[in-house]
This record gives sequence, structure tokens and C-alpha cells, in this order.
Amino acid sequence: MTGRMTAGLLIAAPASGTGKTTLTLGLIAALRARGVAVRPFKCGPDYIDPAFHAAAAGRASVNLDSWAMTAGQIAALTAPDDAGLVIAEGSMGLFDGVAVPGEAGIGASADIAALTGWPVVLVLDASGAAQSVAAMALGFARYRSDVRLAGVVLNNVASARHEALIRRGLEAVAIEVLGVLPRAAGIRLPERHLGLVQAEETSELDALLAEAGTVIARCCDLGRMQAVATSVPMDAAPAPHLAPPGGRIALARDAAFSFVYPHLLAEWRAAGATIVPFSPLADEAPDPGADACWLPGGYPELHAPRLAAAQTFRAGLRAFAETRPVHGECGGYMVLGAGLVAADGVRYPMTGLLGLETSFATRRMHLGYRLATLAAPTPVAPPGTRLRGHEFHYATILAQPDAPLAAVTDATGVPVAETGSLRLTPGGGRVTGTFFHLIAKASA
Repeated sequence: MTGRMTAGLLIAAPASGTGKTTLTLGLIAALRARGVAVRPFKCGPDYIDPAFHAAAAGRASVNLDSWAMTAGQIAALTAPDDAGLVIAEGSMGLFDGVAVPGEAGIGASADIAALTGWPVVLVLDASGAAQSVAAMALGFARYRSDVRLAGVVLNNVASARHEALIRRGLEAVAIEVLGVLPRAAGIRLPERHLGLVQAEETSELDALLAEAGTVIARCCDLGRMQAVATSVPMDAAPAPHLAPPGGRIALARDAAFSFVYPHLLAEWRAAGATIVPFSPLADEAPDPGADACWLPGGYPELHAPRLAAAQTFRAGLRAFAETRPVHGECGGYMVLGAGLVAADGVRYPMTGLLGLETSFATRRMHLGYRLATLAAPTPVAPPGTRLRGHEFHYATILAQPDAPLAAVTDATGVPVAETGSLRLTPGGGRVTGTFFHLIAKASA
């Protein structure tokens, strides 16, 4: 069905590291302080930023991905609710994506802007430039005719004179300045190798968000931003959905297992499933009354000693796996393996439900979209099903001896070695794992 969407803005930039997240968080916090109900979204495959969005907005932030999701699924995820304004954060540069299109685009933030009609607020790093900033903004405004630029927010402005020179160039090309952030206004969040530290691990998070909101309220025209927000009707056509892993799902959830897409959990609940969280770090076993167990990704390498010592968790998971399906994604997959070598070279035994051996002592980045054709059943789909997902980790595979779970390629169709694993247990259970995080079922 076609319906009117909530007006919104998409915060984007020419590249990563320009200030998108700072502006997004500050804008959400500032608008919320004014009584505006803000609904956050994140373009592309990301777990860290949405957790900060949720803390700032007081509601979940959902990922939108044009490579992995159909236009109908994106329409369903963005259907109107009680929010007064949508704030979506882009990823990388506004037009950056893969070479081969997927379901509804190449995975670029610009695809989401075009589908939803949310105009773009472009964050531009003004350090080392003046009138030339206008040339960059003009290029972004004209690059795609189906993407509208609402205006720019200037970051790292050195002085009033610097600002005046930049404004002169932007006025000449009729591009509106919606905010100016001086260099001294920088708000930095702690980082680690996969991006920002998780929101739940950030001390004094409320104070950080309040500070960001105060800075953005002072430096940006919030009223004007609300005024230029728009949307277009979208056709929420039926989208391919995956069945939940079971009617009652034991879900590992703590600082080591936190990377699961909110839309998947929402779809499972909508299908009638009950999700029962448990904490391996607290040495908890999965609910013995559950039908399936799901171990999301996260940072097991930072908690390897505790996981290796968690005897109740390890024994409980092994007992569970004897008769029921267990699936792990990325970090969860590593924990299902035989061992994990930490960055200091120390090997820690994991649960041993699979033969996988991984190492962070020899780091290698694995990054990109994945298209997997299942060779065997998983808790969410039968053999032959094509799944779309994303892989991002620094682990090196030392051994992957079990039967491959799927034929996996990158976004261009080139096969990758990370095929996932499958092992059957004597009691009829099925243990599976993948390095890619599941986003959606492929439409064809």
C-alpha cells in the first residue's frame, strides 16, 4: 500500500570522519530537548551508531540498506508512526556503494534519500578551504537528480572571517548554510578497531549527548532544519521475510554479543516468536525451554578469558545443542568454534561445537556485503535460500574444518573463503555459523 511518510532529513558527508555522527547525535538530542519525537535510522550495515542514536532519541534506530533490502522492505521499516521527524545518518560518503546493484540500489546513502524523499543535510569539513567548499557542495547537489540537497553544515570553521568567505561562495551557488561548527566545538566519542565503543560501554553517555545537543542547538538552525524536512510516499509492497529461528529463541545478549539488527528481532516478534536474552559473560546458559539459540556478533576477543572460564554457559550451550539448533554470527561463530587466539597471542578455548579456530594476533580486515546460497538448512531458512548480509571483522581463520554452510560471494559475485560451517550433533541438533551478519532474504 502507498502512504504518506514522516518528514525527515538524511545527514551525510563526502567521506567518513567528517562529523556525521556528531551532528546526528547532537541534532537528535537538541530536538528531543525541544519536545520533538525523533525517529532515528542508520543507512547501511552498522551496529555502533544505531545504539548511540537510540540513547539520544529514546527509541530504537533501524538500519536501512538498499543493497540488501527491497524497496518494499524499506517502505515497511519507515512506515509512519508517532514520530514528528525522522533523522537518518548516512554511511561513508553520500554516493558511496558497491559496483553491482543489489535489491534497491548499491548500498549508498543516496539511494535511501531518493527512495524516501528525505533531503540531505551535507556535513562539510571546511578546514583548509574557503570558497572551494561551494564547489564541493555544488557537485554533491547536482550529482544525482533524484537526491535533493537541503543545505550544508560547515564543520571545523576556524574564524568569523573564514566563515564569511565560505558563505560568500555558497551564496553564489544558492546553497543554504544550516549550521556552522567551529573547531573548538568538536565532540569526540571513544573509538576501537570496528568503530566507536558501544553506547552501553561509554561512561557518562547522558552527559556526552547533552553536550552534543547544546552545541548543535547553538550552532545550527533547528527551526530551519525542521522546515526543510520532507518525504515522499512509498509503496510498502510485500518483501521476502525469513522465518524466526524458533517459537522461543534464546538470544545471547551482553557486551560480547550485541550486534544484531533491530529489524530482524522485530520481524521475529511480529511472527509470534518470544526472545529470551541471556548473558554468557554472566555465565548464564541459554533458556532450556527455548527452541533455538542465536549468538550474535560483538567483541568476543575482548572478553575471551571470561568466556573461556564461563563453565555454566559452555556446558549449558553444549547440552542445548545436542537436540536443538544453535547459530552464531561473526563473533558468535567464533565462540562456537574450538579456540580463539587473542591479540596478545594467547589461545582461549571456546565452546568446541564447531572446529573453527580464529586469531586476532594476525589481524586482517574482512569487510563487505555477502550473498550466500545455503548448502544446508539453518534455523531461519532451508537449503537453496539466498541470503544477503555483511561481514566486518579482523579475525584470521586458522582452521575451518567443518562442512561449509553456504556458497558465499561478495557484492560483485567473487567467491569468498568464509563459507560458514555446519556440524550435526549426536542427539539431532544442528550447529551452524557464518562470518556474515544476516540482513535479509534475497528477493530472487
